Amino acid sequence: MIQGSLNARRRSAELDRLAEGEKVDVLVVGGGVTGAGIALDAASRGLSVALVEAHDLAFGTSRWSSKLVHGGLRYLAKGDLALAHESAVERGVLMTRTAPHLTRPLANVLPLYGSTSRGQRALVGAGLHAGDALRRAAGTPSSVLPRPRTISAAEALALAPGMEPAGLRGALLSFDGALTDDARLVISLARTAARFGARILTRVPAIEIRGDRVWVRDGITGTEFELRARQVVNAAGVWAGTLVPSVRLRPSRGSHLVLDAGTTGISEAAVLVPVPGELNRFVFLLPQPGDRVYLGLTDEPLDGDIPDVPRVPQSDVDFLLRVGSSVLRRTLSEEDVLGSYAGLRPLIELPGGSARSADLSRKHAVLTSDDGTITVVGGKLTTYRRMAADAVDAAVARSGLHAGRSRTDRLPLLGAAPRERLSTVDAPARLVAHYGTEAPRVAAIGELDPELARPLFAGTEITAAEIVWAVRHEGALDVDDVLHRRTRLGLVAADAAAAEPLASELVDRALNGLHTV
Repeated sequence: MIQGSLNARRRSAELDRLAEGEKVDVLVVGGGVTGAGIALDAASRGLSVALVEAHDLAFGTSRWSSKLVHGGLRYLAKGDLALAHESAVERGVLMTRTAPHLTRPLANVLPLYGSTSRGQRALVGAGLHAGDALRRAAGTPSSVLPRPRTISAAEALALAPGMEPAGLRGALLSFDGALTDDARLVISLARTAARFGARILTRVPAIEIRGDRVWVRDGITGTEFELRARQVVNAAGVWAGTLVPSVRLRPSRGSHLVLDAGTTGISEAAVLVPVPGELNRFVFLLPQPGDRVYLGLTDEPLDGDIPDVPRVPQSDVDFLLRVGSSVLRRTLSEEDVLGSYAGLRPLIELPGGSARSADLSRKHAVLTSDDGTITVVGGKLTTYRRMAADAVDAAVARSGLHAGRSRTDRLPLLGAAPRERLSTVDAPARLVAHYGTEAPRVAAIGELDPELARPLFAGTEITAAEIVWAVRHEGALDVDDVLHRRTRLGLVAADAAAAEPLASELVDRALNGLHTV
């Protein structure tokens, strides 16, 4: 068995032992990036750990991000130097030590047109250089994230040919981190935690929680039972307040549109588009693997009940198309939209609740309720590791657990390796970007069975072998897990429909043991 493998058989065996009364040191509720990070942090300190997730790994907000690993520039603009420095440090940890295989440097082009005021240009330029100072302070080398500079109009158009050339006087070029896939980061965290002995249990919704126990339901069998722990940690993100009513959140919706790279003319560098009337707010055109571009994002408060899968309202579609088109050669329309998605930020409600969601702090908080439940909320995907370490520190202190200090800042995730080594891995570059040093194992599935080396459908590079790998080693339990969280084909409905027949057959065969690797 490959280290850190998650699958239906392991899930069933581990859930049975816990249902029979086995007690763990830390029980985490929530399988997003923060929950998976907590599971890894605690397990790597030698604590016994279980994680329960109502749906699937990265089912919620963690798969709906902009796929960026931010250096904290926005926080710097708001004068929050501590949060900006924390973000820059965590970006460096991800890109240089824990997940080089899942991250890449992304060039960002801010076009300078005749309408760009001198004040805005000076402000943004100063911010980029301050951000570069944070990069240096965080110890991230310029070989990973080059220094910002001013470039000519010709160089800007070479990097982003889809931009409108008329009136373009040059651009500001900077670099930030980007993820190959945010859901894949969560899966890698969960598998690495499992390698240290953590029980990662999906399809196990929490019905009620206390500081030392959680009442759950097995989503597959329907059986309800109690799980016991020395400390329960609520990492349910935007749903944290539904489990611990004393936690007050003000969710904010961030919407993205999925476009074709050929339609936008954006394929290598991201383009930052100033939002009219806003001094430090931008819309991003973000190139992605597979010739896609994400156009985002919004920052609007969410009213009412919290949905499992948020919808993108027409107002967000109109806003993003209008602002994104303002710097492109052609005007984008709804016909150009291949798909869309929205994530909900679990922002902490301020006293009075009067601030705009865009102005609410992205700091995280670790809270302890009267019954002893520890809840971690707020924060950003980039700083998940710091959030997790703080939550485990609180759990250790409150429950008297015996554990050392966090060591996840120097603990490579499964598949991680220095960038120079990743370049020598004997597998297609696309697989290396998704699986790191495990890429040859994925490729070998297709080598053993040529039928599995074929793409799922014409127009995709994703192979049948990747579906088998997802079921055998990444905890996928059905075809939705594969399409929406392991491959991300679900971001475009037409792609998901084309892949579904073969993917469904492959999942069934792998679950029944007809594909073994």
